[in-house]
Amino acid sequence: LQMGDGWYSGEIGWGHGCSLRDHYGQVPRLLAQLVVDFQDGTQTTIASDKTWRSSPSAIVTSDFLMGEVYDARREAALTGWDQPGFNDAAWTGVEVQDLGEVTLVAGPGPAVVKWGELKPLSVKAKPGGTHILDLGQNMVGFARLRVRGQAGQTVILRFGEMINPDGTLYTDNLRRARATDQYTLKGGGEEIWEPKFSFHGFRYVEVTGYPGEPSADAITGIVLTSDTPQAGTFECSSAMVNQLQSNIVWGQRGNFLEVPTDCPQRDERLGWMGDAQIFARTATYNADVAAFFKKWTLDVIDAQSPQGAFSDIVPRIILDSTAAPAWGDAGVIVPMTMYEVYGDRALLARQYPSMKKWIDYLDAANPDHLWRQQVGNNFGDWLSVGADAKKDVLSTAYFAHSTSLVARAAAILDFKEDAARYTQLAETIKSAYNREFVAEDFTIAGGTQTAYVLALSFDLLPDAKRAAAVEHLVKDIHAHNDHLTTGFLGVGHLLPVLSRHGHADLAGKLLLNDTFPSWGYSIRHGATTIWERWNGWTAEHGFFDPGMNSFNHYALGSVGEWLYRYVAGINADPRTSAYERLILHPRILPGLTYAKAQYDSVRGRIASHWQRKGDQLTWQVTIPPTATALAR
Repeated sequence: LQMGDGWYSGEIGWGHGCSLRDHYGQVPRLLAQLVVDFQDGTQTTIASDKTWRSSPSAIVTSDFLMGEVYDARREAALTGWDQPGFNDAAWTGVEVQDLGEVTLVAGPGPAVVKWGELKPLSVKAKPGGTHILDLGQNMVGFARLRVRGQAGQTVILRFGEMINPDGTLYTDNLRRARATDQYTLKGGGEEIWEPKFSFHGFRYVEVTGYPGEPSADAITGIVLTSDTPQAGTFECSSAMVNQLQSNIVWGQRGNFLEVPTDCPQRDERLGWMGDAQIFARTATYNADVAAFFKKWTLDVIDAQSPQGAFSDIVPRIILDSTAAPAWGDAGVIVPMTMYEVYGDRALLARQYPSMKKWIDYLDAANPDHLWRQQVGNNFGDWLSVGADAKKDVLSTAYFAHSTSLVARAAAILDFKEDAARYTQLAETIKSAYNREFVAEDFTIAGGTQTAYVLALSFDLLPDAKRAAAVEHLVKDIHAHNDHLTTGFLGVGHLLPVLSRHGHADLAGKLLLNDTFPSWGYSIRHGATTIWERWNGWTAEHGFFDPGMNSFNHYALGSVGEWLYRYVAGINADPRTSAYERLILHPRILPGLTYAKAQYDSVRGRIASHWQRKGDQLTWQVTIPPTATALAR
């Protein structure tokens, strides 16, 4: 067995006055048990204890953020260590730790797997003997090195997502993460090396110290991800939109690694709740994430405070404050999403006490039913562009929405008194919202796209105000030259709201824009994953402040849900779960001549393919045998 620091004692997150290391322990720990079954029916158990022995390996250092240093010359002293009969007399004893009351459980989530391999598209020599290899795709994983040379020669690999204007590797946005691997040759022939306990987010690999000129065969990108099998595909007549779908999938693949991380490259890689709640529905279309989220929602419970406060980050490290509005609400939204998609009543029942506790916590802190107390970091509509939504408008909207979801969960689980109580509470919050934030002319305080979108998406407005709110939303989009201003909270709801309220054409225009700010703008400038921010790079200003500028961040990719549900038309009746009843209603967008999608639901494959030729429109659908469908 070989061990690395990993999540347990390695560097995760950023500083803020606390150690980046040793969140769970100071050195790696191992608990192992090998059960041997003999042919005669007897059995022997070999468990880790004080009789075990250890030795330093050829891995000199290894860390998720910093990279791995490997000295192949050390291998000679370790030959045969993993074979029977090895003499471990030179090895040392191990330290045995009493864990006390700690309960250890087997990891319930899917394993991390090698998903695929990427070969460089180009190799470019740079001054100082370095070479830049472009894999053509921003990915998460590591580089396999293939090299020949003399013993003691060292090859250094550095990783980055972008290239500076002068052609050198852009690493400013990595912050403290060195993202550097180092391999020292043992000599004597071709050597092939892969790091064991580190991963990086990158498209480009800078190679220094390579003996001779590296060819494209010198580096292979090994893509890592949690094993979440592909569930859906989407395609249409727009090459840009197809690239957008690819960017969404690659962002999900790279950041769904043990936990739904926000980004894979810099000194962070944390399970931010706000990102997860807005993207969860999109994630279910792209992949089977049932087991992945079943494990992570258990972490959500573990991170909840005794008072009921969820955490911004799960597992809870770095930040220890009450979760912000929309971030904490992931503790309600994600379990409900898993029920809606997979019919997982057991997961909903497991999470329900924590969901209820969260709402009770907020209700006690905000007796006027406007969420202004216990707002934690209150990120608002994080990374919106050209708009500044009022935070109490957004927080109260989420307060009402999550309370409605808890009421629905209570009804599903047959907690009748709870269902009645939380239904009434949700209505009370909605009334407070309308009284405080909705003016006589039906404008919403702050007047941002996200304010209108959440009010409409969360059904906060009475029927008399709804049409006017839609018109105010459309007016604001037109005022921004038919461009969006939404950040993390509004972006996933914007196009669905427009489509549901008779403005699918405007939604399609926002989709197909390629001028700033838009999904198409980043794609026009080479994006192969979703960027953290709309202005991560612009032609006018270059790179944004590297203090927070990830080029692989899935939250703004929550538009993927709309591609499946509204463009292709694969939608489920919200009154049912697990696609028991389908509502097939594609929006035929002016800018597209066809769109098709298929989704492998828990009931079987659902497919929708529409195509327009001249005045003729054809539509083909596939419905699972255990589902019914309403076509519109």
